[in-house]
Amino acid sequence: MLNAKDVKTVEDAKRIIDERNLSHVKVGLFDIDGIMRGKYMSKEKFFSSLDSGFAFCDVVLGWDSKDQLYDNGKVTGWETGYPDAPVRILPHTCRDIVDEPGQLLFIAEFVDEAEKVCPRGTLRKVIEKGKAMGFDAFAALEYEFFMFDETPDSIREKGFRNLKPITPDFFGYSVIRNSVHSELYQQIMGMGELMDFPIEGLHTETGPGVLEAALAVDDATKAADKAALFKTFMKVLAQRNNMMATFMAKWSGDYPGQSGHIHLSLKNSADGSSAFYDANNKHNISKVQRHFIAGQQRLMPELLAMFAPTVNSYSRLIPGFWAPTDATWGVENRTTALRVIPGSPKSQRVEYRLGSADANPYLALAAALGAGLYGIEHELEPEAQVKGNSYEQTHSPELALPRTLWESAQRLKHSAAAKDLFGETFVEHFAATREWEEREFRRHITDWEMERYFEII
Repeated sequence: MLNAKDVKTVEDAKRIIDERNLSHVKVGLFDIDGIMRGKYMSKEKFFSSLDSGFAFCDVVLGWDSKDQLYDNGKVTGWETGYPDAPVRILPHTCRDIVDEPGQLLFIAEFVDEAEKVCPRGTLRKVIEKGKAMGFDAFAALEYEFFMFDETPDSIREKGFRNLKPITPDFFGYSVIRNSVHSELYQQIMGMGELMDFPIEGLHTETGPGVLEAALAVDDATKAADKAALFKTFMKVLAQRNNMMATFMAKWSGDYPGQSGHIHLSLKNSADGSSAFYDANNKHNISKVQRHFIAGQQRLMPELLAMFAPTVNSYSRLIPGFWAPTDATWGVENRTTALRVIPGSPKSQRVEYRLGSADANPYLALAAALGAGLYGIEHELEPEAQVKGNSYEQTHSPELALPRTLWESAQRLKHSAAAKDLFGETFVEHFAATREWEEREFRRHITDWEMERYFEII
């Protein structure tokens, strides 16, 4: 009997479905916001799609996270009639599914013209650039997320107010919490093993009901697949337990925001050696890693929308809450946007600490890797490293990050480097979607505005 993790080819995919006597399988792909969209597909249709591909309505590239149609996109829209776009199924992404014994999940991705704005295709474009430069990229993503004793119905009945986290108070790295709730922790870790996104570390963070999961390192494409699946099925697991998990960047002004940190390293394709490690240099930082850091630092303000893609993202980027506010770097410094982690040839890496948990893993990783490769390609040099508390220091104006989603969208839209890395079609489309997101926000009145202005002004 074939295991899901052993499926590599079209023939393997057909064999495992026959062996399990499945009438249907689940197929999904990820949209611009990193939301998995998909369906159950009959065995006959799936086999045909494995051989010849299939078509998926391209509206998922033309609407937002609430299924509202963009009015400023050119990739698809009312003028095109929202046609089906060609999609390919990726046999090697075969997974068992938590709480669906015997059932299988396969990831798909857009091809042809739609591939230009497909998040997975955008990441692959950057990875291929790295390979052409002689590097293989490896990554590990880690996420903070809050858990609530709520359901999709209860949060709406409450108007998303007065929500109850699964545990009270601040209690980071708590053995008490993970022991009392050991069944939940075991479910999460078991899901990671079953669905092939193994969790290297799982612990409470600082805040009521907040957890942090660090996923194991893998090559960059697989790391993004695993991160996107983790976010999706963590929500599934929570709801099946009559709980809810949120990856919002910041759900409450009283607590720290939620990060989506990215650990990155490069290996030399020729021999598999670390491209970041040089024992002859301080902190073992090789010339390649130095240029990589410089590229990430230089392009951070221009690519911020890919790491902080929602209006809410910018509520997190404030001093003193473990979120960077300038494009800084330091060695083992968690107050900077980039944290260099020196170590052995195996562990030498850089942690991109800027990203929030709400980012699309494919696009955040594409931006973090692409910026680093840009730095290598152009032999850029980083600013002086920050020592001590970055929040209390004054930095170059060039290192200042945009403070709103609209500003970030404008920086991305006019970034020559972004167009070179991701293609003009992607940059234009993604920037337009972020402009839409900001405009949607401006149409609404917040509780803060009502409380502040209703009586007094």
